[in-house]
Amino acid sequence: MIEHGIEVLKVIFLGIVEGITEWLPISSTGHMLLVDEFLQMNVSEAFKDMFFVVIQLGAILAVVILFWEKMWPFQRKTPTQPAVRWDTIQMWCKVVVACIPGAVVTILFDDYIEAHLHTPTVIAAALILYGVGFILIEDWNKTRTPKVQTLAEITYRTAFLIGLFQVLSIIPGTSRSGSTIIGALLIGVSRVAAAEFTFFLAVPVMFGLSLLKLLKFGLVFTTPELVTLVVGSLVAFLVSLVVIKFLMGYIKKHDFKVFGWYRIVLGGVVLAYFALK
Repeated sequence: MIEHGIEVLKVIFLGIVEGITEWLPISSTGHMLLVDEFLQMNVSEAFKDMFFVVIQLGAILAVVILFWEKMWPFQRKTPTQPAVRWDTIQMWCKVVVACIPGAVVTILFDDYIEAHLHTPTVIAAALILYGVGFILIEDWNKTRTPKVQTLAEITYRTAFLIGLFQVLSIIPGTSRSGSTIIGALLIGVSRVAAAEFTFFLAVPVMFGLSLLKLLKFGLVFTTPELVTLVVGSLVAFLVSLVVIKFLMGYIKKHDFKVFGWYRIVLGGVVLAYFALK
């Protein structure tokens, strides 16, 4: 009984980590893999690999709920007269364009990346590299005005370029939100528009990755495995609601440099720990 309670606490903690790190540009996968080094669940390796991806569905549900008005293109003018928001449909078309590079690379290289690059050294290096990137880009941005101020101003070309940057997130420790935000800032998108487009982009990407992992694992779960998935996803959902609201309020007044410094410090700690291990 006590052992079961400890396992539930581990899952709750992992859900909290996922909910915080999925949306802040500090790498959720990197944090989950690092936490697993110290707090290992009593599950098979196959289930754990799947769990670390599928738990993101809870985080995605938070985005859908918070941004429902912007994401859902069908609204009723009257009970019998539905209205179609073509600007929202266009935005989803741009999201599809942005998803293409990442989908191709994931299908071709996901198994190789998972087998060879999910290491502490790679994670630490990615944390530090992109931490430096955030600091340099934000310093550079002080001297220029974003060309794209709102989500609606993002073009198909801009969406595709952001999608190319998202490809970088296949490397653990990079951060999906971090890579897309860095790319968006580089090509002249404002912080708020970059974050909102990242939220849009995350919905099909995470659903797609989760579906692939579920199919690869199989859709048959033991009761403890099912409880683990549900609890982890629920906690990730609740924490994500808070974190997303915090992030959108924060970036209206501040830049991303604090996350860059955090990444550098964490990457250094990881390198030092595993060097001394």
